[in-house]
Amino acid sequence: MQLRPYQQEAEDSIFQEWDKGILKTLLVLPTGCGKTIVFAKVTEECVKNGDRVLILAHRGELLEQAADKIAKATGLGCATEKAEQTCIGSWFRITVGSVQSLMREARLSRFPQDYFDTIIIDEAHHCISDSYQRVLDHFHGAKVLGVTATPDRGDMKNLGTVFESLAYEYTLPKAIKEGYLSPIKAVTIPLQVDLSGVGVQSGDFKAGDLGTALDPYLESIAEEMEKYCRDKKTVVFLPLVKTSQKFRDILNNHGFRAAEVNGESSDREEILEDYAAGKYNVLCNSMLLTEGWDCPDVDCIVVLRPTKVRSLYCQMVGRGTRLAPGKDHLLLLDFLWHTERHELCHPAHLICESEEVAQKMTENLEKDAGCPMDIEEAEKTACEDVVAQREEALAKQLAEMKRRKRKLVDPLQFEMSIQAEDLSGYVPAFGWEMAPPSDAQKRTLEKLGILPDEIDNAGKASKLLDRLDKRRQEGLTTPKQIRFLESRGFQHVGTWQFDTAKKLIDRIAGNGWRVPSDIVPAEYKGA
Repeated sequence: MQLRPYQQEAEDSIFQEWDKGILKTLLVLPTGCGKTIVFAKVTEECVKNGDRVLILAHRGELLEQAADKIAKATGLGCATEKAEQTCIGSWFRITVGSVQSLMREARLSRFPQDYFDTIIIDEAHHCISDSYQRVLDHFHGAKVLGVTATPDRGDMKNLGTVFESLAYEYTLPKAIKEGYLSPIKAVTIPLQVDLSGVGVQSGDFKAGDLGTALDPYLESIAEEMEKYCRDKKTVVFLPLVKTSQKFRDILNNHGFRAAEVNGESSDREEILEDYAAGKYNVLCNSMLLTEGWDCPDVDCIVVLRPTKVRSLYCQMVGRGTRLAPGKDHLLLLDFLWHTERHELCHPAHLICESEEVAQKMTENLEKDAGCPMDIEEAEKTACEDVVAQREEALAKQLAEMKRRKRKLVDPLQFEMSIQAEDLSGYVPAFGWEMAPPSDAQKRTLEKLGILPDEIDNAGKASKLLDRLDKRRQEGLTTPKQIRFLESRGFQHVGTWQFDTAKKLIDRIAGNGWRVPSDIVPAEYKGA
């Protein structure tokens, strides 16, 4: 099986981390981008090197999928370590193992500590729990790869306590842009749903309270869905089984062909097959289908399980991001959730690097309630709005920086100039990132024209250096060009080409270091 370019990059990056002596590394790929294929190929390579590999997951379906994908992609068979099945004595070099079975002391003690050379954890955002830690502590010398869809900042910080590095990350916007995932249009439904009485438990809204809070609105939600979902293949996520069943009945009364599945459904496989075949056009579920279920032609997602956990939100939406013939976008329905807490996930959280931009994008979508908006366009607009607001607020500070008699660019000015939201909103996650910048990093930054004094962690320094290198390859302006031209009143010089800036500086130099009279710096468009 031929890997896609980003999948090959991911595989190469993982082995580079291990070769550097970093034992525990992380791979982040959005839902639908083939993370199982990547770790199947990593597994194959490890087996070629003589390793014994353990694929660890928390659900039986994930283990079955992993074994199936490994067999199809590599031809290799897998032993199973789960319930009464064991891999001990098997001649297979790969084991798919249930963390619930392996965590038990009686079971773990049967394995020598060096039994597995490599451990791959599927849905790695779960691995912070004690059960996973017990298994990892037992096989403490093994190389570890964690695989997850886009985690939120909180998750990433927590994962930073388990993993030492991020080997590779492929983002949702990049996957959409490169044609591997479906574009997403989000629409905010102008229906105010009051969640102010909903309690919080383990960092998210209580499912029981959510079910009660949603009940009075289900009829109105079905009416709204009639406007948007009539010709769509829709999946609805709800907080409770009884709410899911009730909503199925309401939708059927509104002329939809709706079915419901839950963990207790004896005919679950049959319903899923019928839905895939088109017998039903809406599938209601109480959080059953967040992981390990694929139906590529789903083209509408309705999230009626509001959450504060971005990884969970991404998984729900991820059920509709796969490509399918005749599908030109995924429609994502969001509601005006009224809550005193602002940490609620919205479509903006699928794509925005910073919380500030996410809040602005959510505000913009709510202002245009009822109109489907392409999330990439909406993010770009929100980004520009935030930059404009921030520039206004920082105008004095930036003016002061530009007046300083120093040859180096302040990192803040550089970030604002190149409009780098990911840099200005950067939060270190892994141990090494939180350490102070190294002397070598500081020297290189200074040499490239950035003042290193304002950078307080190695992760930010590393990101800046990577960005500077990428900008050089793309022929964009240097920090020194930015500093010189912005000190003369030119705007966003960071978005210009190197050659454009060079020609302008040469003109200014030829004019006795004065801006030519036919140029108005504030209005000059160099990009």
